Amino acid sequence: MATEEHVTYCRICEPLCGMVATVEDGRVTKLRPDADHPLSRGFACPKGIAMTEVQNDPDRVLYPLRRVRGGANGSRSNGAGSDHVPEGFERVTWEEALDDIGNRLRAVRERHGGESVGWYMGNPGAFSYSHPLWVKGFLDGLGSHHLYSASSQDVSNRFAASHFLYGSPFLVPIPDLARTDLLVVLGANPMVSHGSVMSAPRIKEELHAITERGGRVVVVDPRRTETAREFEHVSVNPDSDAWLLQSLLHVVFDEGLEDARAIERQSRGVAGLREMVAQHSPERTEARTGVPATDVRRLARDIADSDTQAAIYGRTGSCLGRNGTLVSFLLDALALVSGNLDCEGGGVFGSPPIDYERGAHMLGLATYGKVRSRIGGFPDVLSQLPATVMAKEITTPGKGQMRAFFVSAGNPVLSVPNGDELEAALPELELMVSIDIYVNDTNRHADYVLPATTFLEREDFPLPFLALFTTPFIQATDPVVEPYGEARQEWEVMEQIARRAGFESGPVAPLRWLGKAGVRLSPKRLVEMLLRSGPKGDWFGLRRGRLSPKKLRENPHGIVLGDRWPTGVLGDKVRHRGGKVRLDPPEIVEDAERLAARAQPTDEFPLLMIGMRELRSHNSWMHNSEKLMRGELRRHSARIHPADAAALGIEDGDRCRIASANGEIETEARVTDEIKRGTIAVPHGWGHRGGSWRRAVAAGGANANDLASTDPDDLEVLAGMAHLNGIPVRVEAVAPAPEREREAVATV
Repeated sequence: MATEEHVTYCRICEPLCGMVATVEDGRVTKLRPDADHPLSRGFACPKGIAMTEVQNDPDRVLYPLRRVRGGANGSRSNGAGSDHVPEGFERVTWEEALDDIGNRLRAVRERHGGESVGWYMGNPGAFSYSHPLWVKGFLDGLGSHHLYSASSQDVSNRFAASHFLYGSPFLVPIPDLARTDLLVVLGANPMVSHGSVMSAPRIKEELHAITERGGRVVVVDPRRTETAREFEHVSVNPDSDAWLLQSLLHVVFDEGLEDARAIERQSRGVAGLREMVAQHSPERTEARTGVPATDVRRLARDIADSDTQAAIYGRTGSCLGRNGTLVSFLLDALALVSGNLDCEGGGVFGSPPIDYERGAHMLGLATYGKVRSRIGGFPDVLSQLPATVMAKEITTPGKGQMRAFFVSAGNPVLSVPNGDELEAALPELELMVSIDIYVNDTNRHADYVLPATTFLEREDFPLPFLALFTTPFIQATDPVVEPYGEARQEWEVMEQIARRAGFESGPVAPLRWLGKAGVRLSPKRLVEMLLRSGPKGDWFGLRRGRLSPKKLRENPHGIVLGDRWPTGVLGDKVRHRGGKVRLDPPEIVEDAERLAARAQPTDEFPLLMIGMRELRSHNSWMHNSEKLMRGELRRHSARIHPADAAALGIEDGDRCRIASANGEIETEARVTDEIKRGTIAVPHGWGHRGGSWRRAVAAGGANANDLASTDPDDLEVLAGMAHLNGIPVRVEAVAPAPEREREAVATV
């Protein structure tokens, strides 16, 4: 038996922790944390370790599959990771699949135009340097704007806010954890997420280091999360972040706490911002936020204290309400006016060895509002439109109606609002193709499911994350093993389909022009050229000792590029006139004015539902791992406050029904005082109802997104984000816990 060890890094979530893979006779048999990785230093979360089970899953798709005409769509199955094929599919060769897909795509294009083709890319696609670029190039080659991704259920409004603030959606400040005195965390749970739009593998240590040196960490959240339990917790009403942030700004201005020099040096439009928040004193917003006015004033003073360096950080909890772009905007505006932006201990901006932001602007990829969706007229964010409207884009006639649909590394039936609507629309397509590692709730309806490599079977480079590491860092990895079965990388499949359909799919126009001449550049070659010609590159040997592919291979654990990011760089990065941050864009002011019209809980729907992330779940794709699903508590359950539960006659473990104006679900109730009264928290990503993954389907649970709306009027205006936090709901008991049922029978 030949045994080898390969250094690599995890690509499940954003810390990108170092891993070491044990390979025996071409199969991964073990994954362990890389003790020599300079950032993660022997840490990895349970999901990274359990990737071995995903890699070797007997339910995994390893060969091209074609749906049997007239057959049942695959639901429960024997799995496709061996010689078995999921119900409703048959195994075919790559040539058969690619030829038929190419011919059918060509026909769709001829009948309806290239603008009738759409693509949805799921969250795992963002952790590949090649996948997102080639998806964009595929659609550009067709002339289509139907690009969708998990971003509109996650982070699009953070990028939209950056467009308004800095003139570039790619400029995102990250907290300077190593030097801050006060970290304010709004709607994020880094003890579980390990950071998002911020890569910090050992974030638990970094947060505790703040308090150990005399600083503070303040967590603002409706739930006493795993992070809030270890630090200071400010309990806030769901989806009230915009009011809270405006009140913090109000106090800063009203009490003369603003940093006038920073405002003058870094920004324009402060008068408009001051006017926007003038009516939002903490006393006036207390009923909205649930935070006592005295606490808001105290926190504002602490943030603006000239002797304190404060970093302000928000993530999905603050992004998924009705005004997520406004919230993201206000987070950075508060940092700037308090003197905590582009400075030590505040929000800092990465200067990576590949200047992806500058290159994206040069190539026209850093877009906001360049195009608008056919349904709802929503602006694109980084060329992506709201995934929530995909079903209507399929079913609504007219020019640009989606007639062919590709899905890669995604399961939108489970991850966008009202999956039933999307599932019902899929049969209307003339062609549907999926590239994935499982047959899932969505692609069981596809004409073809094509086997994708896992991240252990491809080379990779953290291109989108280089500016987000809290410590400047770079790493690259080769494949750990050859692809299992007949799996292929997504970009390769896209190119092969495109050629058969008669177009080129390179990520930018010059590469597509070269492709027409028969000259094609692989993703690896492209990134190596960008690295070597970048600010820290070796300029193809002219600058010895600088970054090159050879140097990265010689340092497989990664290279630390500096102790910290430089500050004082904002003026060179901002793309607005004069290099100044814009504090009064009219779109933001108008969105703030819409706050007053927001619906509140009613007698019919008196509670507010929020989502929550679980340590051993990652969206909808890791519920087939035995290690991650083991244990009594690995059941889907909604967290409800004891007082709310008592009023509803619900006890811990009871089945309960949660209903909104858009739908209803049933799940188990977990009664806990970690959740704010009037709030119910429901984990997302559960409720599998079909596909090749047997354990995931058997796990049951409910899909929280069934409670959300796909009405365009209910989407966040400036970025088309789905409204997934703060949904008005009612809750009622369905049945007592099984053990109490048994006890009741026993006493009769």
